[in-house]
Amino acid sequence: MWIFVLEAGVALALLIFIVWWTLPSKDKDVLPQIEDKRAPKTGDTPDE
Repeated sequence: MWIFVLEAGVALALLIFIVWWTLPSKDKDVLPQIEDKRAPKTGDTPDE
């Protein structure tokens, strides 16, 4: 019976490890976002 508990524990640990390993990292050195050149700037008048 203990072998089933051991197997379930190993499977749970493996699942937690895989989920943790595949999570996206939170980098503190985030690159600034590139501005969209097509978007109108704030305060610009629309072209008519």
